Amino acid sequence: MKLLFIFISAAVVNNFVLSYFLGICPFLGVSRKLSSAIGMGCAVTFVMVLTSVTTWLLYHKLLLPFEMAYLQYVIFILVIASLVQMVEMFVKKTSPALYQALGIYLPLITTNCAILGLALFMVLKNYNFIQSIIFALGAGLGFTMALLIMAGIREDLDIADLPEALKGAGIALIIAGLLALSFMGFSGLLSI
Repeated sequence: MKLLFIFISAAVVNNFVLSYFLGICPFLGVSRKLSSAIGMGCAVTFVMVLTSVTTWLLYHKLLLPFEMAYLQYVIFILVIASLVQMVEMFVKKTSPALYQALGIYLPLITTNCAILGLALFMVLKNYNFIQSIIFALGAGLGFTMALLIMAGIREDLDIADLPEALKGAGIALIIAGLLALSFMGFSGLLSI
């Protein structure tokens, strides 16, 4: 039951994008089309799960036993950069169309603060190995959910009659704010 609470907390209650405001750059940049949002959400979720596995093992099996926890930022950033490079090469090889659609935002997963935030929250919350994986899966699917909601709304707004001043970034920021307000309604439901 605790694993379910961790998952729901990471995906909905403490959504990285809409509650912690982590990962805003790809959230706003890739949410113009539903197809690219799906691809980015899958890539981020995959990187989050691999990051949680790798950083948990490095932190608990290397950094803590040798009293080098002060190196966690450096190690975590190196792990994230390596994993993103691997994902980028995989996407480029298997789906060139998705690679083109994601453009610059795919390598920017490296600097996506949601990924680093995941690794740091995992340590801060002192999750065990399985809890860390569930936390990463929930956070990744929550990121994907927020991205898909935003992309769906923005695709509908492309055909809407909006005032010129609101087109583009203006309406995107208003929508992001309203989504964040709606997700704040979940706060306090789960405290894990």
